[in-house]
Amino acid sequence: MLGAQLLTQALKKAGVTTVFSLSGNQIMPVYDACIDAGIRIIHTRHEGAAVYMADAWAQLTGEIGVALIAGGPGFANGMSALFSAKHAESPVLLLSGDSPLKQDGLGAFQELDQLTMTRPLVKQGLRPSTVMEIAEFTAQLIQLAHSGRAGPVHLALPFDLLETQSGHTELPALPSFERDLTRPDVSELVTLLQQAKRPVIVTGPQCNGSRAAATLATLRHATGLPVIPMESPRGFKDPSLGQVKQVIQEADVVVLVGKKIDFTLDFGRSSSFATDVALAVVDPEEAVLTLAKQQFADRLRYTQQAHAQDTLTALSTSLTHQAHQQAWAELVAQRLVERPEQSDTATNGEMLSPREVCADIQALLDRDPNAILISDGGEFGQWIQAFCQAPKRVINGVSGAIGGGLSYAIAAKIAYPNSTVIAAMGDGTVGFHLSEFDTATRENAAFIAVIGNDHRWNAEHLIQLRNYGPERLIGCELNPDAKYEGAAQALGGLGFNVTTKQELSKALASAVNHTQPACINVHIKGAPAPEYLT
Repeated sequence: MLGAQLLTQALKKAGVTTVFSLSGNQIMPVYDACIDAGIRIIHTRHEGAAVYMADAWAQLTGEIGVALIAGGPGFANGMSALFSAKHAESPVLLLSGDSPLKQDGLGAFQELDQLTMTRPLVKQGLRPSTVMEIAEFTAQLIQLAHSGRAGPVHLALPFDLLETQSGHTELPALPSFERDLTRPDVSELVTLLQQAKRPVIVTGPQCNGSRAAATLATLRHATGLPVIPMESPRGFKDPSLGQVKQVIQEADVVVLVGKKIDFTLDFGRSSSFATDVALAVVDPEEAVLTLAKQQFADRLRYTQQAHAQDTLTALSTSLTHQAHQQAWAELVAQRLVERPEQSDTATNGEMLSPREVCADIQALLDRDPNAILISDGGEFGQWIQAFCQAPKRVINGVSGAIGGGLSYAIAAKIAYPNSTVIAAMGDGTVGFHLSEFDTATRENAAFIAVIGNDHRWNAEHLIQLRNYGPERLIGCELNPDAKYEGAAQALGGLGFNVTTKQELSKALASAVNHTQPACINVHIKGAPAPEYLT
């Protein structure tokens, strides 16, 4: 077996069926080996799109998401998306073609110190020096990607090793690809939660409503406790969480389970929590526990190094409903679904409001119990997150990066071909990877993209308006006549230009019944996202 065959056989053993890739010189041996291994290659138009797709695949399926990209500039193109995968805590394996080992230091074609570049973005990066290490490192990295705080890993693939004969006709024994389940001792944490009057559990991206739905449902049913997943860069101002800041400020016990103490929690500052709050932190990383001791000081009552989902499962079997907490739990539930009152309807020839668009999208999502919602971008994305829900959801996440929405949607539709997949984004966001409509057409990924087109980078526009005044607006306006739907049509998809509610309803109904990807370009008022400022 060649080195490339060792790689693909190791991937196959790990259950990999699909790889997202853009071809290049150094990875052609892997392409050839994928044929015999029966691994499907989704060939994208940009390396960043391949990594975004692997990220969404990992989030939606729980499997390792695999991106295969070439070296040099192709490799560099994937770094922004890798940054997003890191902050989404997604188990992604980045495979990158690399220059030959025997040419190291000689100025080889596209020679680059790849491991140095990915070091801040991955849990570990490896570059094999022997052909057998290709399979060994693949297994090791896949297991690592799923362990502890999940996240991306990187394997650089020297071209000469991919073409080297291993001397094996079968894949040698490899380490297990499975994560070892644990049973943390949560007895002290249970006591703390039982004694609380107003407890709240806050989780991170890895334990959100899409990726840990069963775990969260079991915990809520068994304990009645409020459990709040946080995965938005807007933190306490996340429009999908209503008055979450008020909830946190009133809680007397806040338990962070796999939730980093970062900017989304106001760095744990006293002003964001009750004065008498008791804090507990459970996290797989020792560094997070160390930071908690520094940030929370005498407010910190409990720490444990443990896997987040295993901890939630342990609480489900160790903690029961406390009658004195029921009224608090009901109040929290009410506050999380509250939304600021804003004008919902266009009048006197005005463009549609974002809220109206959300209503039509939600109506379509409600028709499919397996629907998937992708929300990407700034202000329009926040409207979507505030007013639209689906059984599975992928957002642009804690990284705050935009542009991955189309790629996320393609991966979602390939993973779940029978589900309605809607990707909502702004007119700024769609420009990053608009060419991926070609990928969607070739791969029969019939998702629906809804562009909230307010003719500008609205988040930045609002920042400038607030901070510098209306006379100093610059660099935010976009072409109101840009035909995004026309570009999608030119790439093989469906296209709809929408200015009224009737046109929107008709376009959504038409798109959901087609086998082609669709782009609905909806002209909307540029409204600020809904948020509570308390």
